[in-house]
Amino acid sequence: MRLVIVGPGRAGGSIALAAARAGHEIAGVVGTESTIYGPPVAIGETLPEADIALICVRDHDIEGVVHDLAGLAADVSVVAHVSGFVPIASLWPLLTQDVSIGGFHPLQTLPDPEVGSGSLHGAHVGIDGDQLAVDALTHLGLSLGMTPFHLSDDVRPLYHAAAAAASNFVVTSLVTSADLFAAAGIDPSVARPLVERVVVNVFESGARHSLTGPIARGDTETVVGHLVAAHQVSEDLGRQFRLLAEATAVVAHQEDEVEKWT
Repeated sequence: MRLVIVGPGRAGGSIALAAARAGHEIAGVVGTESTIYGPPVAIGETLPEADIALICVRDHDIEGVVHDLAGLAADVSVVAHVSGFVPIASLWPLLTQDVSIGGFHPLQTLPDPEVGSGSLHGAHVGIDGDQLAVDALTHLGLSLGMTPFHLSDDVRPLYHAAAAAASNFVVTSLVTSADLFAAAGIDPSVARPLVERVVVNVFESGARHSLTGPIARGDTETVVGHLVAAHQVSEDLGRQFRLLAEATAVVAHQEDEVEKWT
């Protein structure tokens, strides 16, 4: 297929690289003077003929991009955004008899285009839109080695919150862990087998069933010792650890123990 990428950042660059490697043609890239991903298209210029134009900008910029593209996408069959939160309805100004609209959200972390392009294979991708858009976006996802699933506008806030929790909250807990290991003079990499095993347990046995440790056991003295040690490193690290500990207590149905931590 012929693709246009609007916004060649981490997401757009990742998709562009993966699509090119899968045999698709990048017909144009809007938002850069560089030709690293494909022929540059100036903002305000008519989009080249394409099967799909993907809007790969930050959520709060989508409305402005849609406004800028109005009347410029007549030669594009499908216009879709890659947001997991913004409703597809935001693209309605681009919907015409000849242009379909949809959503294509890769459920994957894309830290940079090179790493991200390789990570798309094997990931899931949320897709919705009218039938032409769903068909085209499903074909694109499958060609990149992804597994499509239906993602409707009414559940996007919940879905995106779940995705953020699954990725960002994990990173936050590991940052806290790494800082504590470093303060103890221990390389944080020693925790990798532990973390990998925990993740396997979660997806094999269920998240709540996989929770172990002093909070789950109600071992108050140990938890208090952890909190004291974290605060001794720094006030910020102590606060981070306590917030994570309180969230864990809620999951473990040990909220009553929190009052004993002071």
